Amino acid sequence: MQLEADWDGKPKPTIQMREVLIVPKSGGTMLAYALGAIAGGFLLFVAAVASHSPIWILPAVILGIGAIIVLSGLFTVGPNDAKVLQLFGDYSGTVREPGLRWVNPLYTKKRVSLRVRNFESERLKVNDLSGNPIEIAAVVVWRVVDTAEALFHVDDFTDFVHVQSEAAIRNLALSYPYDPHNEGEIALRSHTAEVAEHLKTEIQERLHQAGVDVIEARISHLAYAPEIAHAMLQRQQASAVIAARQKIVEGAVGMVEMALDRLSHQKIVELDNDKKAAMIGNLLVVLCSDRGTQPVVNASKG
Repeated sequence: MQLEADWDGKPKPTIQMREVLIVPKSGGTMLAYALGAIAGGFLLFVAAVASHSPIWILPAVILGIGAIIVLSGLFTVGPNDAKVLQLFGDYSGTVREPGLRWVNPLYTKKRVSLRVRNFESERLKVNDLSGNPIEIAAVVVWRVVDTAEALFHVDDFTDFVHVQSEAAIRNLALSYPYDPHNEGEIALRSHTAEVAEHLKTEIQERLHQAGVDVIEARISHLAYAPEIAHAMLQRQQASAVIAARQKIVEGAVGMVEMALDRLSHQKIVELDNDKKAAMIGNLLVVLCSDRGTQPVVNASKG
């Protein structure tokens, strides 16, 4: 009893399946055999009726049954399609060659599409690395590359792709901030190529056991959650204003420095420290102001 309890508590090993390609017989040849058997059986039946001899009926019936068996083994494979064959529950192989094919009639056949597929996830509401609630969605382009893994490693590989892709998208959002806060920091909005490559790699790692190849994965929707969207918009506008002001100040300081250097170099006028300070203040006001400046004439007598 103790051994059974220990065994029940341990994870059971999973049977690893790999696709095995098989080349079945040509369906056209077997179809010709079946039609020939049907024609021969019909002629034998007509001969038996005409001669009133039942001896020809048995061969006619045998040919008819043989033709039915042969016809039941025929199947077609379309372009970029595959048929997975099983015999009494055991995986026997996969047929990928398009056309009319024939296998043992006892085989069960399941179609698996090898075409490229894509789906867009729902808009997921998650928190980014900074803890801000955001809405994110992605488009994933994928295809089946191993039919045995797709059918026998997971219960429903299409649903598996959808669920695991959404889990990867949620994890991606938790790994990056929405906007970069430091120079060179990777963010969801500013580094789309790096984020897309990370998403593709993570989804591929999750879907490897399902025999699926991820061709592309990209974010299709990215926005702040509605409850903080207005506040974050104001924050972005304030950041833009600060950045613009910083550029203006840097340019104004450079222009003032250049003006003082040229006045001193060309000896146009000699300025003491007080006059330089006053000139610097006036120039910075003129250059940094966002409104048009008006000159003030000092008409007082000294």
